[in-house]
Amino acid sequence: MSQVISPRRLPLAALLALVPLAAPADDHTATAVFAGGCFWCVEEAFDPVEGVIATTSGYSGGDTEAPTYEQVTGGDTGHAEVVAVEYDPTVVDYRQLLHVFWRNIDPFAEDRQFCDVVDSYRSAIFPMNAEERELAEASRAELEERFEREIATQITDFEAFYPAEAYHQDYYQENPLRYRFYKSACGREERLEEVWGDEAGGLG
Repeated sequence: MSQVISPRRLPLAALLALVPLAAPADDHTATAVFAGGCFWCVEEAFDPVEGVIATTSGYSGGDTEAPTYEQVTGGDTGHAEVVAVEYDPTVVDYRQLLHVFWRNIDPFAEDRQFCDVVDSYRSAIFPMNAEERELAEASRAELEERFEREIATQITDFEAFYPAEAYHQDYYQENPLRYRFYKSACGREERLEEVWGDEAGGLG
């Protein structure tokens, strides 16, 4: 399965070199891919993190090439809604991104997140190499010990990323009223506070 990158989000140097998503876009950036339910909310969670350069909503983890939103949410592709986080590893490292990720999801929810009850909204980490997988698995094990219960979040080796349609990108900024209504009605913040307390959001 070929890897797909977003021409709207990645630097020109990456496009000219046709750099795959798993490789740094240039000498100073890298990309991590996370699924945490609604990708609008995951973008909002990572954008304020110091060292994060850009976030792109998309699809990963399935078998269908270049899927549409309707196909993914219909449940036949195997993909999850994900966000590709482009970051500067000299400012923020993968371990810190994992910290933010966990504190923006319900780690106990299986094949769902908050009000979105379907497999495409599952939580998952997509490590791109052995080191990232080791860090992801260690972080999950720490949470299982901390909460004394099984963590439902999947850890799946990265294969491909397909950018979502343009209207999904930066949705929380472009459509703030609709976004806030959705987020509030979905109970995301309340559930995060219930699970994580003062750690909810992961920026503290």
